[in-house]
Amino acid sequence: MPGFTTRPEIRGTFGVVATTHWLASAVGMSVLERGGNAFDAAVAVGFTLQVVEPHLNGPLGEAPILVYSAKNRRCDMICGQGVAPAAATIARFKSLGLDLIPGTGLLAATVPGAFGAWMRLLSDYGTMPLGELIAPALGYAENGYPLVPRIRDTIMSVAELFRREWPTSAAVYLPGGNPPIPGKLFRNPTLAATYRRVLAEAETGDGGRERIIDRARDAWYRGFAAEAIDRFCRTQKVFDASGRRHGGLLTADDMARWQAPVEAPLTYDYRGYTVVKGGPWSQGPVLLQQLALLQGFDLDDLDPTGPDFVHLVTECAKLAYADREAWYGDPDFVDVPTATLLSPAYNDARRKLVGNRASLALRPGSPDGRQPYVLIGGLEAATGPGIGEPTVGMYDGIGEPTTSPLGAVAGDTCHLDIIDRWGNMVSATPSGGWLQSSPVIPELGFCLGTRLQISWLDEKSPSGLAPGKRPRSTLSPTLALKDGEPWMAFGTPGGDGQDQWSTQLLLHHVHHGMNLQEAIDCPEFNNEHAPSSFYPRAAHPGSLLLEGRFPEKTLHALAERGHKVRYGETWSGGRLTACAREQTPEGTILKAGANPRGMQTYAAGR
Repeated sequence: MPGFTTRPEIRGTFGVVATTHWLASAVGMSVLERGGNAFDAAVAVGFTLQVVEPHLNGPLGEAPILVYSAKNRRCDMICGQGVAPAAATIARFKSLGLDLIPGTGLLAATVPGAFGAWMRLLSDYGTMPLGELIAPALGYAENGYPLVPRIRDTIMSVAELFRREWPTSAAVYLPGGNPPIPGKLFRNPTLAATYRRVLAEAETGDGGRERIIDRARDAWYRGFAAEAIDRFCRTQKVFDASGRRHGGLLTADDMARWQAPVEAPLTYDYRGYTVVKGGPWSQGPVLLQQLALLQGFDLDDLDPTGPDFVHLVTECAKLAYADREAWYGDPDFVDVPTATLLSPAYNDARRKLVGNRASLALRPGSPDGRQPYVLIGGLEAATGPGIGEPTVGMYDGIGEPTTSPLGAVAGDTCHLDIIDRWGNMVSATPSGGWLQSSPVIPELGFCLGTRLQISWLDEKSPSGLAPGKRPRSTLSPTLALKDGEPWMAFGTPGGDGQDQWSTQLLLHHVHHGMNLQEAIDCPEFNNEHAPSSFYPRAAHPGSLLLEGRFPEKTLHALAERGHKVRYGETWSGGRLTACAREQTPEGTILKAGANPRGMQTYAAGR
């Protein structure tokens, strides 16, 4: 239902960019203005986000990237999710007395995939020189960028950990012994020096743009960066979320063997739209499964802030996420019944489980007659329906990372969407390597990621740990086609909430006639019913979190249906961005919208 928006929907004909930081959005537009395509702009944005949002992603994190190439008329997934090290076996973790992979420290590091993914995007789809695209990020690292308050908040939450246990992080993020001041310029000269060295080594030698990109990748995965990572993991014992100190498992050999693959994504047709997601090594298919379930309901006349809409979408999400827990994993290692999970017959049967009452059970299906297997870490028992006080955590922090005294982090991320004047589209969700995840490697100026915490230490689980296997990532960019033509790129940070909030955006656009900004501004909700992907893997059966702008009667009606309702601040949900392309009789219109929550995410275009 169209209505008031916090910002206008951006409209133009030249290009649109929407990211989770205004500086990154400006950088992306500057690349388009200089003649670069959407893929060039995405590379520059990706490197900029590593600098200006260090609490949400970093150079040693991950970056799954969905692309639509106007030249090839095809969608591809560049899988920037790295794999488990060769030494990362279940037996190794068990020998350390661990039942879960710690959420911080060195043990949870995968091969860092972001750099390789950006290089693959630039090599295969881009046009501009690498040096021009890294230059904005290098400049912000060297000369400084205005620090947003949430970076300081994150640093303050781990300041004692840094001082006591992670002195290399304290050296970067506690200049003079104190957290940096919001709004003041913050620099990371060591990170800048690392980028400069990569470029110097890449630009030494013969060959054109492609050879420079290859040499940059070699410097990262086979050269000085890999050597620094190997040395740090071998020589340091790091205090982590287990309450003990451990060394790392990642080696230079692990890094040298890996490169970012390009894969065919999954698709699902919904009401004239083809929605495109990553494979079951990510949680991406849960969005498609939600659509397959919702396909059987009439949503057009339902109030988007009313109890009927919220209940239906929530119950379908619970079923899809239950299947995520039971069936998703790296398809190079496990047989994921993806075709059945998206099939009409399977979803017709699953849809019958959606009743008038909230489910308090985790109910995965049995595709092809196979029996599901689900693991749960910590558990908050369902004590009955009701309306709780404003929640602290996902909603209190605008989806930002939350940190315990041991440094256990529920991770968050960044997002970017770009469409250029030629019809190329990019949607990417960079994450990992957060400043609070692991100590800074002093020679590099940044830290390792901890994505391996998503893997279970049980070989029976499809997402169980194995050397060379991808953890089942939460990172989940989205593209959509309309009548076979490129239409929309969208997504959000927020861990397990990503494919709930992204689903709502699509539903509001398709069923409620909202433009991009109206769909983003519409009050959001999500559940934490399934086990969390992040340490300590807690589940909250029957939980339902609503933004404070929902009508009070909706809260009470949902509680009467058995939902454990909690409400958050007025603007406290996911941080969606979206870009779209509309064909009109007068020509092609490009559109963009960005989330006002947290006052950091911005869209730009002309």
